[in-house]
Amino acid sequence: MRISLLPCALLLTAITLRAAAQPGELTPQQAARYQALVSELRCLVCQNQSIADSNAPLAADLREQVRSQILAGRSDEAIRDYVTARYGDFVLYRPPFKPSTWMLWVGPFLLLAAALAFTLRFVRRSPRASAAPVDPNRLQRLLDEESK
Repeated sequence: MRISLLPCALLLTAITLRAAAQPGELTPQQAARYQALVSELRCLVCQNQSIADSNAPLAADLREQVRSQILAGRSDEAIRDYVTARYGDFVLYRPPFKPSTWMLWVGPFLLLAAALAFTLRFVRRSPRASAAPVDPNRLQRLLDEESK
């Protein structure tokens, strides 16, 4: 019994096309957008992981929200706006520079400036060795007096 390869190939192609056309599946471009978005959103439970890396239930919910919004055709900016409106700027690894987040951007530089000012003040206040030359005769007299 001989089975023709043509019907098998057609069946395989039909199954593949049907699976690709099902709603809820991301195209390669959408998958790339999805990966970029979930890697730049912070998990609110873990706080040191992105939602892409976190196993927390909230991170799974956020991943599903991002996925459904991509499938709905929303832009990356619209998805970021939605998430920040719901959870605040803390959810972004790179929050925007605005009055409520200025300390996140300027704070490290302020700390560095304060550390430099403290270091300079400490160095300037420390006692320094005199730069005056030592008279060898005087030094010898002091040593002679000590030995007596």
